[in-house]
Parts: sequence; C-alpha cells; structure tokens
Amino acid sequence: MSEAPSKPKPKISASRRLFLKTKLLKKAMTMLENEKQFKKDERERILAERVPDLQISGLSLQDLQNFCKQLHQKIDVIDEERYDIALKVTKNDKEIQDLSQKIFDLKGKMKRPNLRRVRVSADAMLGALLGSKVKESVDFKANLKTVKKEEEKKEEVTDWRKNVDAMSGMEGRKKLFNAGQ
Repeated sequence: MSEAPSKPKPKISASRRLFLKTKLLKKAMTMLENEKQFKKDERERILAERVPDLQISGLSLQDLQNFCKQLHQKIDVIDEERYDIALKVTKNDKEIQDLSQKIFDLKGKMKRPNLRRVRVSADAMLGALLGSKVKESVDFKANLKTVKKEEEKKEEVTDWRKNVDAMSGMEGRKKLFNAGQ
C-alpha cells in the first residue's frame, strides 16, 4: 500500500487559468497602447510649447532675412551648447573609466605577472634592506654554527669480477654460509 505522493490539485481549473491569462495580457496591451499615446501627446505638447509655429506669411523680404539671421544665431548657440555638453560627457566618461580602473586595481583582480628570479649578492641584499647604514661587508658564514657530520661507514667497493671468481664453486658457497652465521 505504498502510495506515491501525488501533486496537489490546483485550486482553479486549467480553462479558468487560461481565461485569466488572456484577460491579463489584453489589459497589459491596452495599458501599453495608452502609455504610448500619452507619451506621443506629451511630446507634441512640449514641442508646441518650445517651438511655436512660424508666422512668415505677410512678412517683407527684409523681415524674412532678419528672421533667418535670428534663426541662424539660435542654431549657432544651440550647436555651441551641444558641443560643450558632448565634451563634458566625454570627459566624465573618461573619468568614470579611470576611476573604475582604479577600483579594479585596488581590489587586486588584475593578473599578476610571473616573477623572475634575480640573483643578488648578500651585500647588495643587505644594502637594499638596511640602506646606506652598513658600509662594510658582513661575513654571514662566520656567524653560522659549525656542525660536524658523522661519517657513515661505507662498504668498500671492489671489483665484482674478482668477487664472482672467488665465490664460484663449493668453496664460495661455504664462505657465504659461514659469513651468514
């Protein structure tokens, strides 16, 4: 009677769940369309506020030329502002990049180069560590303890050919037997 634990039944049916999903999607689509329309109306309102319609009908040639000159002056001012803003943006981007590189370096995530072995004499190392305080060379070996090594007894190495000749036959086996006792 071992019953496998079955999945609990959902509280709502599959058809009801599908119906709710479609309703939610339709509502989201209408909200998205409304938001797009609102942004479009807002843009048109702001443009109408900032850029009024041109009133050029009924103007003389001299008035039109003056109006064009004013427009050119406004365009030049706006171009200067745009150029200044672009320079500020590039400067800030460069500064952000430098600061992020400094942060990256401070965290220590950069790859460390392989270190090379440098041979330095004892005098040079001592001079680097202590600076110019020590001018005379120090004999490190004089301060070391002397340790006497015990000599290990080494067996004499003889010519193996002579040993083979001596140990051959019954006399050689007798010598080995006597040596083992």
